[in-house]
Amino acid sequence: MPANLTPQYREAEQRFREARSSEDKIAALEEMIRLLPKHKGTDHLFADLKRRLSKLRSGKGQKKGSARQRSPYHILPSGAGQAVLIGLPNAGKSAIVAALTSKAVEVAPYPFTTRVPLPAMMPYENAQVELIDTPPVTLAEVDPELVALLRRARLCLLVLDLSDDTLLEAVDGITARLEARRTRLMHHCSEEVDGEDGSVALRTLLVGTHADVAAARENLELLRELVAERFAIHPVNTLAPEDMEALRKAIWEALAVIRIYSQPHGKKADRTSPFYLPRGATVLDFAARLHQDFAENLKSARVWGSALYHGQHVKADHRLQDEDVVELNT
Repeated sequence: MPANLTPQYREAEQRFREARSSEDKIAALEEMIRLLPKHKGTDHLFADLKRRLSKLRSGKGQKKGSARQRSPYHILPSGAGQAVLIGLPNAGKSAIVAALTSKAVEVAPYPFTTRVPLPAMMPYENAQVELIDTPPVTLAEVDPELVALLRRARLCLLVLDLSDDTLLEAVDGITARLEARRTRLMHHCSEEVDGEDGSVALRTLLVGTHADVAAARENLELLRELVAERFAIHPVNTLAPEDMEALRKAIWEALAVIRIYSQPHGKKADRTSPFYLPRGATVLDFAARLHQDFAENLKSARVWGSALYHGQHVKADHRLQDEDVVELNT
């Protein structure tokens, strides 16, 4: 069976070949594994990629005595998905993370408080979303490692200070810098997809901080007039609980994932440990998430939730909905 490798996979493969550091090679291999079509024709290739990745992570082939240092930008995804916060100095990224998580982060009025990416888990009902605070960007430069982190993420939070009269310049400057590195920020409801040139289309929420400041109202109206078609805009006061709860819900919705619970035969589903799948996923997708053998040997499935009645037998192409319970028969 042919592998039918996509242009995006070929692009990641080229980045792997051109990589000089172990960290860049690991990042490229992880993207290749993510983009690799899953079928029998790619089983051997998948195994080879996993072997290479394991070898690189274990540090085999390095000279004795050489220290292995992982880049702080290399953060493995956790929970329902990664949401990376970016913005200019003092935009309010750290204040957002502090308000949405239990992580103790440094929030200060001086610029460049955050020096390395800091992950923290944001609870949403029984789910966990990984927020990553990052060092501030400038209109002159965006760190290539930050771009790589963004390209692996599921969501971007573009954070702006609504009291700053140059916020429109910030939007245009940051998006232009990212587009120069083939990373396009888009409305989270957009149907844009990754490009054949290796570009990545990243779901984005525009979060405006300091919404309680008097100067913010006029800037917010201008922002809505000029960029509302490009981004969903969420003005917040990070000290107002109702604002942060609304943002928490918006982040969850923008991730476009669903929670699915597995129910083994004769047992109850564990609703404390959901599986996360992209919105629109099918029973077959869920089976493949558990194990490729389940997908290949799937005979039938029962669904509680989106089915017409509890425990209805459904076909493999049945589209699942958030918090469905699924029992697979193989």
